[in-house]
Amino acid sequence: MASEDKKIEFKRIPTHIAIIMDGNGRWAKKRHLPRMAGHRAGTENLRNIIKACAEFGVKYLTVYAFSTENWKRPQDEVNGLMGILADVLEKELAELHQQGVCLRHIGRLEKLDPQIQKKVEAAIQLTRNNDKLVMNIAWNYGGRDEIIYAVQQIVQARIPAETITEELFSEYLFTHLSPDPDLVIRTSGETRTSNYLIWQSAYSEWYFTPILWPDFGRDQLKQAIIDFGNRKRRYGGRNKDDAGQPYAG
Repeated sequence: MASEDKKIEFKRIPTHIAIIMDGNGRWAKKRHLPRMAGHRAGTENLRNIIKACAEFGVKYLTVYAFSTENWKRPQDEVNGLMGILADVLEKELAELHQQGVCLRHIGRLEKLDPQIQKKVEAAIQLTRNNDKLVMNIAWNYGGRDEIIYAVQQIVQARIPAETITEELFSEYLFTHLSPDPDLVIRTSGETRTSNYLIWQSAYSEWYFTPILWPDFGRDQLKQAIIDFGNRKRRYGGRNKDDAGQPYAG
């Protein structure tokens, strides 16, 4: 099935997909369930998306799991989300490792509970040589905070201002081991970027869908990739249309 999708339906497959996994709370509310039930359903769905990315030939997947702004949520919800992270690292790590997933963390790890920090570091160490799919988990992550962090590191390194380039600056970002995302997906109908990969997504294609995250499955991901393949990516330049004429825009 994977080969058929690639050969017949996909004009172009994004190397790197980033996702804002939005709508867990609304999914739970529609079903008269507690919010944490929505978060757990969203976590379960992520397993399906990981498998689909590997099947479709996507090489990098970055998911917005917990932002720097999420600390403002009620403490019981924050505690529940931290519990989900701990559970995933305990119960899902072996399967992810077997599937060839390389786990990486982007964001500020130091604010997390020391026990969770150790589990994250152990997961990164265990899967570091896997190459089927690189999965960046954005936990305690914010785009502005990432840029501030990069500037701080550059200043501390005493790098001369005149030598700073976009390429050098990118080396100090949390995502320096991954290419910039080709496609950013946001579920639930919201059309904000929400402080997510604001440097890296400068030329990304954005795909907004009203589908709530727990319901965004393999078929929906496939449709997003098909949509991506139909877009013209010019990066500020000019491509030729089918008649050989340059685009005006």
